[in-house]
Amino acid sequence: MNSKKWIWIAFAGIMLIAAVIRIDFLLSVRHEVPHDTRYYDEMVRQLLERGIYAYKGTEPNAQVAPGFPLIMAAVYTMVDYTAHDPFVYIRWLNFVLSLITLFVILQIARKVAGNLVGLLTLLMCAFYAPFVWANGAVLTEVPAICMLSIYLYVQLIAFETRKPVHALAAGALLGATALIRPEFLPLCVPLYLFYWLWTRDRHFWKPFIVVLAGIAIVMSPWWIRNVITMDKLILTATQSNPFTAGTYPNKNYEDGLVDRNNKTQKQIAIERLKVGFTEHTWTFVKWYTVGKLRYTYGDMFLGAGHEPLYKPMPFPALFHRGILLAALIGIIITLRRWRQALTVLAVVIVVMSALRLLFVPEFRYNFTMMPLLIIFTAVTFATLLRWLNNKRKIVSTAS
Repeated sequence: MNSKKWIWIAFAGIMLIAAVIRIDFLLSVRHEVPHDTRYYDEMVRQLLERGIYAYKGTEPNAQVAPGFPLIMAAVYTMVDYTAHDPFVYIRWLNFVLSLITLFVILQIARKVAGNLVGLLTLLMCAFYAPFVWANGAVLTEVPAICMLSIYLYVQLIAFETRKPVHALAAGALLGATALIRPEFLPLCVPLYLFYWLWTRDRHFWKPFIVVLAGIAIVMSPWWIRNVITMDKLILTATQSNPFTAGTYPNKNYEDGLVDRNNKTQKQIAIERLKVGFTEHTWTFVKWYTVGKLRYTYGDMFLGAGHEPLYKPMPFPALFHRGILLAALIGIIITLRRWRQALTVLAVVIVVMSALRLLFVPEFRYNFTMMPLLIIFTAVTFATLLRWLNNKRKIVSTAS
């Protein structure tokens, strides 16, 4: 049997193990329902029964983007939510999406760094605890990470082929991703700036325009709805609380920095930033750099809660921190060698980490970046294995 067949057997074996772990998790624990899920549930029931799209309210609003509520509404309709618990079926949908994500991440890793990195990436992703626990959460994480992974894979293809059809598909996928998690919408701008630096192609703006067209095609129904219903253009969502909450260093929400009476969330946030950066400069600089990064990446996403504690691997927190350290080394290795396709993933990590500094930090928000960080962890280990193999050959030859 040739090496290529062995590689695919290894891939299939790891995927099977990953599926078994996730099924066992879904069937063997009691899943909790956090308040965000309950708000989504109320929203979807109201949409189906009264035709009103509103989050945390009874009047039409655009507080959240429609991607995840529409996914929920489709599941509710298919399973008859009045007779069956729809959360059970959404968790099984998460299971399917999580396996699709694993396969796509494998393809990304193989594309940018080869089969060995792909194998190591898939192995770590199969056992990484949050990727198992998230399947029990009726939240945006699993659909978002799936769509983001597919978008990045197609975007890499678009960079490689430079064909308009691939750029259009990438834009459409980014638009669909943004309808689930709006923070990813600006991602195409820095990626195409990097593409220009990579290729020095003076016509880089042409595929970029096609990507924007793909985004517009997918998101235009949402934009039109907002113009008609809300009397203004809303690109993604109006929820401003994450931005305002992010202005409280170390999440001290009672610091009394400014008077909050009779002010909107936006007004409070702007005033806090002005006072904070002028009168408490070091505190705010530290909070908007290392402080928020620590709150975002310092620990892993724990899912929506489940009992008893389910461990797909021993010492999951230690494994998480090991990934971060090894990924940083892998990014440095990549930047030194300027491996262009792989560097695209580093750009994504840097850009999204920077964007998250604008908002309130939560461990939950590192979830969508962890597959890319795991790829760089795999790069580190693959580099080490190749170095050890070369040393062994040198020693063997010398003896």
